[in-house]
Amino acid sequence: MDEEGGGFGGFVKEVAIVVVGALIASTLLRLLVLQVFSIPSRSMESTLNVGDRVAVQKVQAFQRGDVVVFRDDLEWLGNPDRFRTEPWQDALVFLGLMPDTSSAHLVKRVIGVEGDHVVCCDADDKLTVNGVALEESDYLYADGGMPDAPSAYAFDVVVPAGRIFVLGDHRSASADSRCHLQEKVLGVDHAGGFPTVESVVGAASFTLFPFDRWRTFTTPASFAAIPAASGPAPAEPVVAVGGDGLC
Repeated sequence: MDEEGGGFGGFVKEVAIVVVGALIASTLLRLLVLQVFSIPSRSMESTLNVGDRVAVQKVQAFQRGDVVVFRDDLEWLGNPDRFRTEPWQDALVFLGLMPDTSSAHLVKRVIGVEGDHVVCCDADDKLTVNGVALEESDYLYADGGMPDAPSAYAFDVVVPAGRIFVLGDHRSASADSRCHLQEKVLGVDHAGGFPTVESVVGAASFTLFPFDRWRTFTTPASFAAIPAASGPAPAEPVVAVGGDGLC
């Protein structure tokens, strides 16, 4: 009986070690390498649809053109207390055992990085970044074959140091950087339209679920033609057009 008890106890111990090891590995994976988020809104259609599970990688730095998930540090979604989840859900998310469904994060495409001059729109109705027009047909939402306009609102901005300018792929359904240019943050005019680099969790790597929407993400080829900013990034946003709260 003692041997049998010891054998069972040893088995339980081994199982516990395996389970704990798996949890530690899952947590480290989430913290350092990959995190899964659930898409809550239509703002990134059809790149990402409501309910999609997207894996965000934290290893490589994001770049202009990438789809990124970032914390809602600027409170674009309103009072963050509205988006609290149950403690047990937070624990499972922390361990990497369920996707983060928290609305305290947003997902958008990075159009401009620090120092970039982003304008909408040129004579051909295209966004320009540092004077070069963007071809966005590969990712802009289309309804019945008709793509969204690059923007229904004109803007002319220079992205300040340490910040980014982001837009949703479903422009007519996205309250993004354009819609927050009128907001002052810590006494800085227009800062509400530019999320910080530090708030970015990472760039989208692949869609995990549903299985029929599995895809990987790469930086659109059109962004390769965008030159570097012509000068150093300003300390504060420069907004020549926009910030009228039209969104």
